[in-house]
Amino acid sequence: MSNYHIWTIGCQMNKAESERLASFFEQRGYRATATTEEADVIVLNGCVVRQSAENRVINKLNTLQSLKKGRPGLTLALTGCLVNSNIEQLKRDFPQVDHFFKPGDCPQWLEKADWLQALPQQPPPSVYVPIIQGCNNFCSYCIVPYRRGQERSRPLAEITGEVRELVRRGAREVTLLGQNVDSYGHDLPDKPDLADLLDELNTINGLTRLRFLTNHPKDMTTRLITTVAHRDKVCKQISLPVQSGNNDILKAMRRGYTVEHYRRLVSELRRKIAGVALSTDVIVGFPSESEDQFQQTLGLLSELKFDTVHVAAYSPRAGTSAARELEDNIPAAEKKRRLNIIEQLQEGIAAEINARLSGTTVEVLVEGKQKGKWQGRTRSGTLVFFSDHGNYLGQLVNIRIEQTSPWSLQGKIELSGTS
Repeated sequence: MSNYHIWTIGCQMNKAESERLASFFEQRGYRATATTEEADVIVLNGCVVRQSAENRVINKLNTLQSLKKGRPGLTLALTGCLVNSNIEQLKRDFPQVDHFFKPGDCPQWLEKADWLQALPQQPPPSVYVPIIQGCNNFCSYCIVPYRRGQERSRPLAEITGEVRELVRRGAREVTLLGQNVDSYGHDLPDKPDLADLLDELNTINGLTRLRFLTNHPKDMTTRLITTVAHRDKVCKQISLPVQSGNNDILKAMRRGYTVEHYRRLVSELRRKIAGVALSTDVIVGFPSESEDQFQQTLGLLSELKFDTVHVAAYSPRAGTSAARELEDNIPAAEKKRRLNIIEQLQEGIAAEINARLSGTTVEVLVEGKQKGKWQGRTRSGTLVFFSDHGNYLGQLVNIRIEQTSPWSLQGKIELSGTS
């Protein structure tokens, strides 16, 4: 029996594509192995959205070079956003790699029909399902449109069929993925939108929860917000990247909205979706970002009080307009200072939000165990841990919260929900 090993970093889309690859190998008799040394086939699914991620991929490739020399029969493949259109250059840079394929594409050594049908036999309770590939926005700092191409939506019936089958095999929660899920369907003949898809999936028996990400503030519609508010299986959790709290920086980023528009959208979300949990993304140290502009971002985060904030320091990506046209003139130490300030602010906000749940009972979908404790998430996406000797994998349980922190909750089981 042959062994395979898949190494993945980056976004949820990468994770979803790696899960499909793993299912393909499993269905053909391959066995997963935890180490590259035991594998006959190794697939690296990498990310280059940040310089740190790109460095990790390159370091991994360099590490595998000696392994490949000692085992010429080993098959090594590379996918993810490191793979661009210049495959010949990649072959020169990484001669140890046997196969290169772009993110979201069918690997060249697989049959496309088999690839698309390679769903896991026993999926985990929570699964990712891509619904649209690529992006048409071309934000000035982002490499994704250049690597994943322009937007390509999957047919609504195809997605619905896949979700039904995943639920039949044991999945309970589905997260719909896209670089911009709000653009879903515009390129299909009958022009369905994300609200139509949520309506259809909400009717599937056995499916308990639906999530979707990532949204774009300029494309989120009132119809989508209303659908989220009124569909019982759709979790009231929205990922809505703001990136900056200053209009000049947003314009330089080519985000297509203003701070005022973003505030109105958050207000509408909170007004129409009771108890909605909001997360956002922020980039600090964008070219020429002044201290005052950074303070405006900090002020916006203080004002809006998100449940979760993902913050990153700007790093130029070769091929993007920001890398071509703007000088990366904020020192690394200053970027780090600004990042730390936002992280400290958000730690306090998250601690305050989670503390409100102390003594309450929350519904948790149990996803697995970590360090001897069961773990799962609330409908708002908060991580919860509890200890119990029973087997609760894939079940909805009610947890009485006894301890809170900025990052998670801990409690005791009260009643089991639907199994």
